[in-house]
Amino acid sequence: MNLKTSYLGLDLKNPLIASSSRLTGDMKSIMQCNDNGIGAVVLKSIFEEQIRLAAESNTRTGSANDYYYWYTEAQEKVVGLSVEENLDKYLKFVEDVKSQIDVPVISSINCTTAEEWPKFAAAIQQAGADALELNIALFPFDPKVASADIEELYVDILKSVKREVNIPVSIKLGYYFTNLCSVANKLVASGVDGLVLFNRYYRPDIDIDTQKVVSENHMSSPDEIHIPMRWIGLLKGNDIGCYMAASTGVHDYQGAVKQILAGADAVQLCSALYIHGIPFIKTMLEEMENWMQKNRFTTIDSFKGKALDNQTIDASFERIQFLKRDFE
Repeated sequence: MNLKTSYLGLDLKNPLIASSSRLTGDMKSIMQCNDNGIGAVVLKSIFEEQIRLAAESNTRTGSANDYYYWYTEAQEKVVGLSVEENLDKYLKFVEDVKSQIDVPVISSINCTTAEEWPKFAAAIQQAGADALELNIALFPFDPKVASADIEELYVDILKSVKREVNIPVSIKLGYYFTNLCSVANKLVASGVDGLVLFNRYYRPDIDIDTQKVVSENHMSSPDEIHIPMRWIGLLKGNDIGCYMAASTGVHDYQGAVKQILAGADAVQLCSALYIHGIPFIKTMLEEMENWMQKNRFTTIDSFKGKALDNQTIDASFERIQFLKRDFE
């Protein structure tokens, strides 16, 4: 069986990718992923906002003897230096990972200021990353901001990054869009090389005993596979014109196979590696090979998008309500 595939123009030995998480921010875990056969690794995101908040907190808690305690300009300088220092550490990490593993390394960035997106991207390309994943997380909660303005911001960020780098650029999207197909087409027209569907955002819950907002389980569940699968199928059916990676809800080889049948070029794993351990990668690959042999497929391409065969768009993916429920 040949599990090789192409994603973002990169040659992968198989379609399984370690998603951005704490695991991919640790060299030992990355080496384990590599040793167990992962196809590519997305490094843990570098968050500009997190760096700035930590630096600003430090300046606020400084003593009166610190020069930045009194001067706003000095505070801004200290925060800027902190961002530079943390970026340098991340760049060194990218270089170290590239020197230690033999699969493509994709860097993930999340910025909050317009000028930092292209700056971070250019520096990461220089450090040797094979591709970039833009973790653009703009939650549409402000009633004063039009949906078109949010969509345009995604396009502006993409264009600013593409002007500075020549390595492939993907965007990890959420599904909070009025018309996701339209947004995807705009991004493709603006030069995006791939889309990762979908970002799994922080999910709040409420503790009824304390009456406080708490965090829900950070792990995805297999039930969450259906949302990315639907949109991958719809975009593939519409000949979207870029690579697609499925993210969220893939917990076993069946989930990976389903996403590829829907049209995904690659499948990102996160919760499955936390729950089952990193060696589960090897198990999934063996089970995928067994499934391919049983169904007489010799390559990934031979069944990629096969669920959409002979249909421009699969009506099953378009339907949003039951015509008749099984229990009626």
